[in-house]
Amino acid sequence: MSSQHSNAPLPGRLFGVGLGPGDPELVTVKAARLIGEADVVAYHSARHGNSIARSVAEPYLRGDQIEEPLVYPVTTETTDHPGGYQGAIDEFYTEIAGRLATHLAAGRDVALLGEGDPFFYGSYMHMHKRLSGRFDTEVVPGVNSVSAASAELGRPLAERDEVLTVLPGTLDPDALAERLRDTDAAAVLKLGRTFEGVREAFDKAGCLDSAYYVERASTRRQRVEKLGDVDPESVPYFSLALLPSPVGETTGTTAAHEDTGSETGSSSGGLSVVGLGPAGREWTTPEAQAALGAADDLVGYGPYLDRIPTNPRQRKHPSDNRVEAERAAAALDLAATGREVVVVSSGDPGVFAMASAVLEAAADPAYEHVNVRVLPGLTAAQAVASRAGAPLGHDYCVLSLSDRLKPWSVIEQRLEAAASADLAMAVYNPASASRRWQVGAARDTLLRHRAPDTPVVIGRDIGGAEEDVRIVRLDELDPEQVDMRCLLLVGSSTSRVVERSDGTTVFTPRRYPA
Repeated sequence: MSSQHSNAPLPGRLFGVGLGPGDPELVTVKAARLIGEADVVAYHSARHGNSIARSVAEPYLRGDQIEEPLVYPVTTETTDHPGGYQGAIDEFYTEIAGRLATHLAAGRDVALLGEGDPFFYGSYMHMHKRLSGRFDTEVVPGVNSVSAASAELGRPLAERDEVLTVLPGTLDPDALAERLRDTDAAAVLKLGRTFEGVREAFDKAGCLDSAYYVERASTRRQRVEKLGDVDPESVPYFSLALLPSPVGETTGTTAAHEDTGSETGSSSGGLSVVGLGPAGREWTTPEAQAALGAADDLVGYGPYLDRIPTNPRQRKHPSDNRVEAERAAAALDLAATGREVVVVSSGDPGVFAMASAVLEAAADPAYEHVNVRVLPGLTAAQAVASRAGAPLGHDYCVLSLSDRLKPWSVIEQRLEAAASADLAMAVYNPASASRRWQVGAARDTLLRHRAPDTPVVIGRDIGGAEEDVRIVRLDELDPEQVDMRCLLLVGSSTSRVVERSDGTTVFTPRRYPA
């Protein structure tokens, strides 16, 4: 009997691992280590199979671990379970507790992943209650959504003797309004379907104008708005309403800059021209992110400014994409009053973007005391090339097909010259809603110098939700497949297309035939 006991495996340990609000870089060092060491990694998901927790933890997975998806039988929809919603959920928790217990009893360590903090409205607590009396458990705290939202908003939650209250949005609006009246600062979680009642409660409490909405804090899909401006139909579950410390309403760096400027009248700030990269936050360099965070004013084309989370400390100055000179002058005027200004561009600011417009305007002696710097960004050409392989692996040139700032005759001459020199090409601005014929004209020009089977990469919305990459022959390039969100990469005579098990690859060898 004692021999049998000595051969039995020691039970595994259960770790409730908090992953933070969504940014994988906000996972703690301890959480990352335990995720990598665990024998079993468990995570909740809805029936569509996608798991936010797993996507956050993915950089820390080994690749050879047992994965246990814990798929909720019901989320927001109705159920025919005899016990109703609660009955279905209780049965689910009992079933998955049994699955995890089987691993633990077999001696496997289990990391149960959860967004935010495991004990802060987290799903892990349901397993903790069922398993902590039978197995060794350890809870690894994580950055919670309230802290992340406060950080992204740039406003403190509470100061000195102020009271911060955390509330569920599922409360009755009248009860919620009463709680809001009795606190200095508040965070209201569990929005989604409760949003209209939550907004009503803030209105009844008289603090709607001071409240903010933060969605998916710290992720590339983050959204920050004034609570009263939010469309209820657009609100997901992973969002919260925040009433920050009232101290931040009357103090802060913005007020300090304004006072300084009004007193001196001539103090000069700085102007940074920043490249955001082709898509979300992960495509933006840390240097550019630091400049964005330090700015008092953000200037740029409206859709590019929309990519930057709203910070109540900062002012955004959106404008149309056809007023680059006016935009540059307005930004320099702001900087000349002592403010820190960032002019934003998509991709790299020096590639068909705002750097040249700002520097041209800054050549005016009136702005000689304004410090101007250009911060590079990942270009659209680089992004598209990376998705296709290495089509720009040898000499290449960059051209724009837009004839808004130069005549088509010049564009055609440059296409001829680049094609005859056998350069690969990155072609920006190939088409727009009102400019369609240029793609076909450029194709026909290139075919006078390139073989019909020359590869052309059509990249659209790289890094975005509608990303699409297609590889076609030059003679089959259809203008109807190209719109204003596309970029074209045209191969040289040495560019090759290779079919691999992981897809089609285009590359241009670094060696050129003698």
